[in-house]
Amino acid sequence: MQHLLTRLLLTLQAFITNTHYLFRIITYSLLLMAVCMQAVNAHAQQDSINISIVPQADTTKQAANVVADSTKAIAAKVDTVLKKKKVFEPKPKKAGMYSAILPGSGQFYNRQYWKVPVIYAGVAAAGYFFLDNQSQYQKFRKAYYARIDNDPNTIDTDISTTRYTTDNLKQLQDEYRRFLDLTVLFTTLGYTIQVIDAIAAAHLKNFDISRDISFRVQPVVHPNYVGMGLAVNFK
Repeated sequence: MQHLLTRLLLTLQAFITNTHYLFRIITYSLLLMAVCMQAVNAHAQQDSINISIVPQADTTKQAANVVADSTKAIAAKVDTVLKKKKVFEPKPKKAGMYSAILPGSGQFYNRQYWKVPVIYAGVAAAGYFFLDNQSQYQKFRKAYYARIDNDPNTIDTDISTTRYTTDNLKQLQDEYRRFLDLTVLFTTLGYTIQVIDAIAAAHLKNFDISRDISFRVQPVVHPNYVGMGLAVNFK
């Protein structure tokens, strides 16, 4: 009996010892699992922080790019406006007034400088023909009236006219009078043309004469009445 009791005590002691070891193993296992879970949570939080920071950096960069693009666009618009302001736009009234006061000055105002010498060449030619025709007319007129007035004090002594008969003198007088009238007429016409040219050139200075001109024909229906029309648009 004593021997049986001894074995029972030894068995109980061994069970208690084994239970103590098992409890320690379970405790260590739980601690190890807790440490692993803590490490996983810390790594997940670090990834979340990195993910949340990266888009913010990208958003800031995109905003900076948008601001830079907007600044460039505004600068380009300002440059375009300044360039448009620098374009010379002559006023037709002013150009016509200048040409009326002084021939050629309207063309000079329109910056068509090559026309100024042409106009003054015409003015010089008109002045030459006017003076020559006026001189010849007065000479033959004086000789003609010296022949027909029957006054001995007004004798035609000009060598260039004494060789002509009275009828020839009358004919030459009328001919040079006609030349004088034509000179005045063409001078007035040339003066008017250069004024009109200055006005027209000022109008056409900024007129679009590029090749981008289209001709379009399309039917048009008016709602107020029944019928069809044809509209021709130039663009």
